[in-house]
Amino acid sequence: MKSKPTQSGDGLSRRHRQIMDALYELREASAEALRARLPNPPSNSAVRATLKIMEDRGLVVRKERGLHYVYSPGVARQTAQTSAIERLLRMFFDNSTERAMVALLGATQERMTADELTRVQDLIEQAKRRAQ
Repeated sequence: MKSKPTQSGDGLSRRHRQIMDALYELREASAEALRARLPNPPSNSAVRATLKIMEDRGLVVRKERGLHYVYSPGVARQTAQTSAIERLLRMFFDNSTERAMVALLGATQERMTADELTRVQDLIEQAKRRAQ
């Protein structure tokens, strides 16, 4: 019996996320080109079926190009990122930006450079000014 696809915090299965990541990088690609980029690639028909589901959900756009179809993201990366963050906030942090930032900084502080920390600090200062 197959296991259920792992869902990421943005509501996409791992395979959907892999396809979206490839499409954001390539901008557009055929099903064959996408399949070639996937780890442990499924069959051609499985990729096409997944793309059809994603098209029905508005995640990808299909265009006819000669004798083939090419796919492109149906959602801008920034929009997808915002949606994923909002869903993560609801699911794991009780809609608390503070809790999410504490968790994120705790998990990444050793990997952040001084410049990155300064940029985060600047963004926090800007947010403080807007809140006044």
